[in-house]
Amino acid sequence: MPRGIARDHDQKRAAIRKGAAAYFATHGFDRASMTGAARQCGVSKALIYHYYDSKEALLFDILDAHLTELVEAARTVKVEDGLGALVCSILETYEDADAEHKLQLDALSILPEDQQKPLIALQRELVDMMSDALVREAPALAGTDKLRPVTMSVFGILNWFYMWHRPGRGLDRKAYARLATDMVLNGITRL
Repeated sequence: MPRGIARDHDQKRAAIRKGAAAYFATHGFDRASMTGAARQCGVSKALIYHYYDSKEALLFDILDAHLTELVEAARTVKVEDGLGALVCSILETYEDADAEHKLQLDALSILPEDQQKPLIALQRELVDMMSDALVREAPALAGTDKLRPVTMSVFGILNWFYMWHRPGRGLDRKAYARLATDMVLNGITRL
């Protein structure tokens, strides 16, 4: 008789994703091992292989969960709340996801193309939501060759917080979200 799924199955997978993401981000996915990931997670290698049949499957699940969470958070923002609400939502979702974000930037291209496609689709959905929010704020951007660079620049501004902000020093996430939104709005309305 096959064994049923444990009640804490999802929590164990989430804990493995979190620990493995930290390990992969620190050591580099290509140099990291499943043994090291297990050690980082405080579990046996056999337990990780119970949930994931390969290192790539684990990476895919880390990135899929991270990008899905970002897209779902962005979807909850009401159109009428504007760009600031979207920026704040994304920054809040980035919190405690530095390792996942680093892997998204550094390791997504390592995955086979069939695994990259759904992840890239999630990234594009997030980019499209940002572009739409920018066009609502500055309709003159619609259909121009400036929209994509402006959109990606906003993500660059948001990545500043991930890359260089030090907790307890300077602005918190919400204050930075307001600053970023003000900078973008004041700039795009003049384009």
